[in-house]
Amino acid sequence: MKTKTNVLTPQELEIMKVVWERGASTVRDVYELLRKKRKVAYTTVMTMMNILVDKKHLQREKVDGAYRYEPTKPKKQVVGAMVRDFVGRVFDGSARPLLLQLVEDRHLTEADLQEIEQLIEEKLK
Repeated sequence: MKTKTNVLTPQELEIMKVVWERGASTVRDVYELLRKKRKVAYTTVMTMMNILVDKKHLQREKVDGAYRYEPTKPKKQVVGAMVRDFVGRVFDGSARPLLLQLVEDRHLTEADLQEIEQLIEEKLK
């Protein structure tokens, strides 16, 4: 049996990105934006948003007969937790192999590398 996790699935993350960008949103708001990208059922979006309420990533309030959903945590905090979870599971808690993999696979631009270098210099001070 799968244990309940607070890590977002790809579909949940897609919904959260919409709500983080828009702010308070109804299911209809999220559904309309998602269906511009891909085929999705309204009921699926509603179910996923209710799961996000259960996972405490969204909170809802009834306004004018419709529920409005808002994020409970900022995007940076949630994404940071997801990255830490990933590094813990895949790289046994060490970020070094992840960074090396990104550099070797050329996923980092020169600008990215310069920004990382600047962050490292600031951390070393």
